[in-house]
Amino acid sequence: MNVAVTHSLDAHYYTSDDIFQKELNGLLARTWQFAGHSADIPNVGDYFAFEVAGQSLFAIRGRDNVIRTFFNVCQHRAHEMVSGTGNTRVVVCPYHQWTYELTGGLRAGPNIKNVPGFDRSKICLTEVRTEDFLGFIFVNLDNEAAPMDEWYPGVREEISEFVPHIDTLAPLEWVEIPENCNWKCSIENYSECYHCPSNHPTFAEGVVKPETYDIQPAKDGYVLRHTTECQSLEKMTYPVDLESNAHAGDYQSWFLWPMFSFQCYPGNVLNTYHWRANTVDTCTVWRGWFTENGHESDVIRNLAIQDRETTVEEDIRLVESVHRGLKSKGYVPGPLVLDPNCGVLSEHSVARLQQWMREAVDQPAS
Repeated sequence: MNVAVTHSLDAHYYTSDDIFQKELNGLLARTWQFAGHSADIPNVGDYFAFEVAGQSLFAIRGRDNVIRTFFNVCQHRAHEMVSGTGNTRVVVCPYHQWTYELTGGLRAGPNIKNVPGFDRSKICLTEVRTEDFLGFIFVNLDNEAAPMDEWYPGVREEISEFVPHIDTLAPLEWVEIPENCNWKCSIENYSECYHCPSNHPTFAEGVVKPETYDIQPAKDGYVLRHTTECQSLEKMTYPVDLESNAHAGDYQSWFLWPMFSFQCYPGNVLNTYHWRANTVDTCTVWRGWFTENGHESDVIRNLAIQDRETTVEEDIRLVESVHRGLKSKGYVPGPLVLDPNCGVLSEHSVARLQQWMREAVDQPAS
């Protein structure tokens, strides 16, 4: 019986600027994107600016303790409202001093009372869909998008089981990683461990057991679940108390399409990846490391250093080489290795990612 072989995506999906522009205006503007952590803006009036899908945004905590996100543009004559991080009682445009409430409504502006017919109540900063997902702030530029629990069913509850103290966590360290590759090269590399035994010796020998590694696409929603066991304690590169709770010896990650992943290392250590697509040829990856209330931890600091000097450096070389190779005239997309039994040496997860990638590009831009 002949079985159809699934081939990898054509190179132009990664190298075409036209496709990248479609992604900016379509996929990346219609999906849930990570903005920051709620612990970064703990007080009323705290804010931070960030960018999603080429759009400048800012998140700010209101007097009602609700975090809202707005397009970072004044409704008067389009000056940007804020930059970086800070705290403010009201949001003031630096250009003409139009002043907005923390809820986005216009409060005042020089001489506006003398303008016939001027209705202050009809002017408001443009708000963006925002969700607090276990303390992590996500935004979606599509007002009609389904909520995160429909996009990623079951994930909120599962993470809470693996990281029972997640409500107390705050960022300890962000590691910024520029990569000279299309963002999808980096996502695909993250989402398979076919390359782990031969390319990530520290991760494969000092954190997890590769022979138990598996990645399963969700039956519903846009999630890839990575599961494995921790290495034997004598091989682990950091201490783990296996008696502390039921998942202390487990590793699991939840990749939330298209650009975020929660990871729970053995010992219930939470860390994250999030990506930003900069150009068709470049992206930035951030590794986040978390502790209770952001308190110092030598174990977590050392894990972040170990990760940056081993797995991250190894992956940079891999994904940048792949991106150069995708521009080769000699590249013909080869068949994916789809083992019916899945496991560490199968690329089922890549096949699912590439399905989502095709579907996203085929959707008309808004």
